[in-house]
Amino acid sequence: MRSRRELKAWKVREWDMTERRPNEGLKRLLAEAGWTLGQLATAVNRAGGEAGVSVRSDKSNVSKWLGGHTPVEKVRPLILEALSRRLGRQITHAEAGLPVPHGVPSPSSTVEGLVDLGRTDMDPSRRSVLGAGLYSVALTIPGWPDVVGRAEAVKSGKGLRIGSGEVDMVIQMTEKLSDLDDQFGGRTARPMAASFLVNTVAPCLRADAPEDVRKAMLSAASDLCYLTGYMAVDEGLHGLAQKYYLKALELAGAAEDHLTYCTTLRGMSVQAIDLGHGRRAMELADAAATAAPKAGPRMLAFLTGQQAHSAAQIGDRATALRRIREAEAAMDRAESRGKTFGSYDPATLHYHIAQVRYELGDVAGSVAAMRTSNQLRHSHYRRTTVRFHAIQAERQLQMGHLEEALTSWNRALDDYPLVRSGRADARFRNMRKLIKPHLRHPGAAELYERAQQVKPAAV
Repeated sequence: MRSRRELKAWKVREWDMTERRPNEGLKRLLAEAGWTLGQLATAVNRAGGEAGVSVRSDKSNVSKWLGGHTPVEKVRPLILEALSRRLGRQITHAEAGLPVPHGVPSPSSTVEGLVDLGRTDMDPSRRSVLGAGLYSVALTIPGWPDVVGRAEAVKSGKGLRIGSGEVDMVIQMTEKLSDLDDQFGGRTARPMAASFLVNTVAPCLRADAPEDVRKAMLSAASDLCYLTGYMAVDEGLHGLAQKYYLKALELAGAAEDHLTYCTTLRGMSVQAIDLGHGRRAMELADAAATAAPKAGPRMLAFLTGQQAHSAAQIGDRATALRRIREAEAAMDRAESRGKTFGSYDPATLHYHIAQVRYELGDVAGSVAAMRTSNQLRHSHYRRTTVRFHAIQAERQLQMGHLEEALTSWNRALDDYPLVRSGRADARFRNMRKLIKPHLRHPGAAELYERAQQVKPAAV
């Protein structure tokens, strides 16, 4: 008979052998991806950087994982995301030989999920958790047939009845929030949007209402969710943005609102392309165009302009040029019917032209189109003006036109202190890095000193 000490030692050895059984699932996925150990480690670190998670994996870590060591909890979703991006499908914990998380709540109804998301977003103590949310390239996007008519997810309440006045209130509030976002950036308006979603919109979604009013409220809520997701993108909270975008898709389907469904897919494509995931951006842009009902010329330009940018980023020159010509022709037809403030306009079209030209290697053509975009843009869109003047400056410097770049950066700096935007902040961090080699130039030194003094609006 074994002593207690011998028994304990035996159990430890047995446990150690069980824990360190080679991870065949991860080994298979690594072989399918065609990656070395170091390449997987690099991809994991990149995903961590996007999510704001500090990770320093190297090939020795990957070797240990393959040998049976369980990665620490914060690294596991990063491994799954890295492999999902590489293989183009969602990789699960089980498939990768990783422990399946316990205690994950089952999916709640559309409205309940929206409330949970909004309440977490409103809680300052949870903001760091939201900020660490990981952007997923392989996220499953519900198709239009999967979400259309899912009104049973929204159940009527008792004692509260709404009419068209409440719908108009949500629409007008969304417009006001959008105005604030345009002028002052996502960090200014998103907390208000989250609060409004939880405290006002969610009760309205549960209220009794005639069928037409109920669907109109679902549609208005979907549009607000899309806007809130867009503002999260502006802050750099990409995992959070995806959560809001998915809620927007669900609500649009329940409302049978094709327009907001397609607009949200396009917004998700914009997010993907900004993060450098061109193929995913192309898939989402094509899905938006395919799902769209018969579109008017402005909507057609709105969709094909994004398709053009996405195609250019993945090097599909023929498709990019064909799509941008379609967008230009559609915009010509739209403008002949009169201009609409606040919708896809010539300034945005020229931005897409600039992006297509830049992705295809025409830096000078890109700068010319960006200059036209900045000239046409209404002064109301302050946040966009700051970002696009900064982008123009970066490309002017790339061409060796230092004086012109300094002028563009100074214009961007004029409005930067009024904007609370993660994307604008990133542009000015990049500016300080790019201008350092040119500090012997008086204008560059002056700009650098000015940038050191100028601070963005307080968070």
